Amino acid sequence: MRLHKLKASETAGAYEVESPVTEDDILLMARQLANLRLRRGRALTSPQEVFSHLQTLLADYEHEVFALLMLDSKHRVLGFHELFRGTLDGASVYPREVVKIALQYNAAAMILIHNHPSGDPEPSEADRVLTQKLKEALCLVGIRTLDHIVVGRDGCNSMAELGVL
Repeated sequence: MRLHKLKASETAGAYEVESPVTEDDILLMARQLANLRLRRGRALTSPQEVFSHLQTLLADYEHEVFALLMLDSKHRVLGFHELFRGTLDGASVYPREVVKIALQYNAAAMILIHNHPSGDPEPSEADRVLTQKLKEALCLVGIRTLDHIVVGRDGCNSMAELGVL
């Protein structure tokens, strides 16, 4: 992102950008804001609270990305970590690596996240099987799996809300 020069506006307390802001600049700023909203210490209380931030971060990828949102025992964010990158229609996800990252963050709970480049956030059967496998692996080390959110351009789906977890 290039830096834009600001100048004082005629309106008190407002500034104007001297050089034009491109669409890429706006998208980058939106991603930075979404990352800021998922910052350490923020308490999460519902899936809808994070849907728009996750869409901003993951919906436009042309490949699948599997990410983790690590939480403490009061469901405050410890960290957001993009862990695996795949292809147009899949990503290889390894339970061992998921558990390793969760332990590095000393997480008490976890929200699993991945995108569907097709734009459709409907979980596949493979998504459901993976969710159960990861939930079991995390449970072995005392980490609760709160949700698995599938992100698409058309919205997000919470597997917890769908009754899969």
